[in-house]
Amino acid sequence: MKFTIKRETLLRPLQLVTGVVERRQTLPVLANLLIRADVDGISLTGTDLEVEMVARCATEVEQPGEITMPARKMADIWRALPDGSEVSVSVEGDKAVIRSGRSRFTLATLPAMDFPKVEGGEADTSATLDQGEMRSMIDKVAFAMAQQDVRIFLNGMLLEIGGEYIRAVATDGHRMAMCTRRCESEVAQGSVKQAIVPRKAVLELGRLLDEEKQDLTLMLGNNHLRVTRGPFTLTTKLVDGQFPDYDKVVPKDTGRVLSGDRDALKQGFQRASILSNEKYRGVRLVISPEQLVIQANNPEQEEAEETVAVAFNDEQLEIGFNVSYLLDVLNVLDSDGVRFSVSDANSSALLESPDDDDALYVVMPMRL
Repeated sequence: MKFTIKRETLLRPLQLVTGVVERRQTLPVLANLLIRADVDGISLTGTDLEVEMVARCATEVEQPGEITMPARKMADIWRALPDGSEVSVSVEGDKAVIRSGRSRFTLATLPAMDFPKVEGGEADTSATLDQGEMRSMIDKVAFAMAQQDVRIFLNGMLLEIGGEYIRAVATDGHRMAMCTRRCESEVAQGSVKQAIVPRKAVLELGRLLDEEKQDLTLMLGNNHLRVTRGPFTLTTKLVDGQFPDYDKVVPKDTGRVLSGDRDALKQGFQRASILSNEKYRGVRLVISPEQLVIQANNPEQEEAEETVAVAFNDEQLEIGFNVSYLLDVLNVLDSDGVRFSVSDANSSALLESPDDDDALYVVMPMRL
């Protein structure tokens, strides 16, 4: 195998594919990338047996072939080479040689036949949407996914595809984020297809997508999801389990509504949180018709109090929340204002942007 390629052409694909490779492996070959060279160019494949990413690059191939090379060492070499470099890669015996200018690197290899493949199976549902829309959905909900929860179905994001929409939902049992976008799909009107995408695949997909206008294709099977964007393909196994019924979590009877400036509220919560309990992060909200008082204290009996001007359509209400959960929501909202709806001090709050009904957030209260 032998090919020559510009450093910049392969740098981003190499970084993206290497991102899938775990730092600790059960098999030595999982620390490597599978590199295939043929008449159409080269392809790079990285996997951890759950998630697989393939990147294709057009380049001149002198000698077709396939081999596996150490992922992180190759990415580090590529990053360290000067801009504009022309790089040649060849296989000599059981070693791979990378040459560029006056630099020469010899890397150990493993046979391509040892490299595992994530079995995709048959896809029975497909959907197409702009990659920027999908990136925006992930940005708006991914923070609410659980991490290492014993309920494995919470360590991921629910993807729901309907006739003309796609919806992403994430929850860790204390808060929930939901975002909906329009898409073209093969799902019949009135029926839906649901899948739980594992946390790692969601984060890698977020890294893969950007704001550039380009179609993204999702192929959904019974136990896998395949996402294709231009020369990149990400395939992931799905999480087995039943995701909570998100519709039951969304508060319906929320007559009390607080409206305020998102930035002012965010800064108020950030300052008050400095003196909140480091473990529980609780703050008390005292809401009255024209102002919100945010109160925090900690075991050292230190106290913080912030007053923010708001509009509230009811009499005074006191309610407690984990301040980190509120800040997470305010960080992903991109509107100037925020609408905060609640029925009483013991019920979950609904947070939304007043200009955008595509996304909504539910946060459970705390007893203080």
